Amino acid sequence: MATEAPPPREGADTGPVQPSTESFVETQESAEFGELRRTYRSFAFPLTIAFIAWYLLYVLLSNYAGGFMGTQVVGHINVALVLGVAQFVTTFLIAWLYARHAAEKLDPKADAIKARMENIASTQNTRRAEAEA
Repeated sequence: MATEAPPPREGADTGPVQPSTESFVETQESAEFGELRRTYRSFAFPLTIAFIAWYLLYVLLSNYAGGFMGTQVVGHINVALVLGVAQFVTTFLIAWLYARHAAEKLDPKADAIKARMENIASTQNTRRAEAEA
């Protein structure tokens, strides 16, 4: 087929530049990566715990407070239905909050780390190619 790319040349670099294991370890131990993890954890862990507590409250109320959950709010809509729908609303709210948090706080830090890793890998590849030549 005429649109197919030619096969790679013998010894040609065919894939993305890969950092060394030492670079990964160095990055993992860096203050910049530690700050990225702290930023993620300080958002994700409290929100996860709060949501699980909220969900368990709903389950416990459903099991042990049937009279309360059966209380009519408006027409045939009772407390259980309102709290059940609120579960879905909070799920979407948490997803939206996380997406916003990631875009504002996590992604810029992750992109900086990625760029640094790619720069290190590119430099290592250039040195390796010069040494082989």
